[in-house]
Amino acid sequence: MRSISHAAAVLLLHFLLTATFCLGIRTIGGGDGSWFGFSEAPDYRNGVECPVSVNKEMVSSCDLSLVHVAMTLDSEYLRGSIAAVHSVLRHASCPENIFFHFISAEFDPASPRVLSKLVRSTFPSLNFKIYIFREDTVINLISSSIRQALENPLNYARNYLGDILCLCVDRVIYLDSDLVVVDDILKLWNTTLTNSRVIGAPEYCHANFTKYFTDGFWSDPVISRVFQSRKPCYFNTGVMVMDLVRWREGNYRKKIENWMEIQRKRRIYELGSLPPFLLVFAGNVEAIDHRWNQHGLGGDNKRGSCRSLHPGPVSLLHWSGKGKPWVRLDARKPCPLDHLWEPYDLYKRSLVKYQSSSSTTSIFLGFSSYLL
Repeated sequence: MRSISHAAAVLLLHFLLTATFCLGIRTIGGGDGSWFGFSEAPDYRNGVECPVSVNKEMVSSCDLSLVHVAMTLDSEYLRGSIAAVHSVLRHASCPENIFFHFISAEFDPASPRVLSKLVRSTFPSLNFKIYIFREDTVINLISSSIRQALENPLNYARNYLGDILCLCVDRVIYLDSDLVVVDDILKLWNTTLTNSRVIGAPEYCHANFTKYFTDGFWSDPVISRVFQSRKPCYFNTGVMVMDLVRWREGNYRKKIENWMEIQRKRRIYELGSLPPFLLVFAGNVEAIDHRWNQHGLGGDNKRGSCRSLHPGPVSLLHWSGKGKPWVRLDARKPCPLDHLWEPYDLYKRSLVKYQSSSSTTSIFLGFSSYLL
């Protein structure tokens, strides 16, 4: 009887948290952001050494002198997205020279108008634009995955950035919502894509590449031949520098869709949106320093267990995998590295108190040598 009562209490708490949060983001009003449940971020400004935008009075999404960042924005991962934006601004040498392109799902509980007001109330000086992603664009191409969250159509929005963003945007950094940047994003933006490469990302050539595809894929002499002329390495699609001119010219959206269509018929992989990118690009990616994607901090796709940092310096922490830092912190079951995400969290209406600031400080001191 006690276990049943405990389970009922947990369910009730979950309902109250979810209901309160959803209600908060649906409410229009509260210019200070209080109705949305997020505190207003500090007003990060450019230093004197920063170049002046060509359109300083009215910043345009077509201004090529800016750093362009694309992210998805939805009610489920909203807290993560806000923290990610905050981290980018906090560590940027020229925060006013960054333009955010937010991709919102067509049928998300939070409408684009609500999301726009939320972003503006949290980051009053932010340069941004919100685009609507039509889910019917990809819904019939999505196959079941190892984890249900990976089947969300918005996960596939990165495939369509060349179509969603204005044609004037010729280059963009794509970032997932479950990460924080702890370095100047301008350094990542300055990555040169050599030899007509379309994307750049940290590669992991020591990883077992074969596990990302089924035995049926590797036993098929025709489709597995796609890697015959390449030396493929695993890369994570949560952090990418993308040349959208080359992307559009090469019709890479269609190439990815072709593999998704084969997957629907043949079952050649188990994960969600990652394998089609590997099939198209692995072995032809501009290798970026590993410090720009310390991924896997959310554990695997089933248990979401705690992970430690990879050796070396860190510029970006990425909680890819099942475990998300805000969920574990609220449940009072955080992993040690989750406390590195916490200072960027602007959510202020949680019913669960976090650990004391002194505890967080000690965690930071323990990992300070990595954040270089």
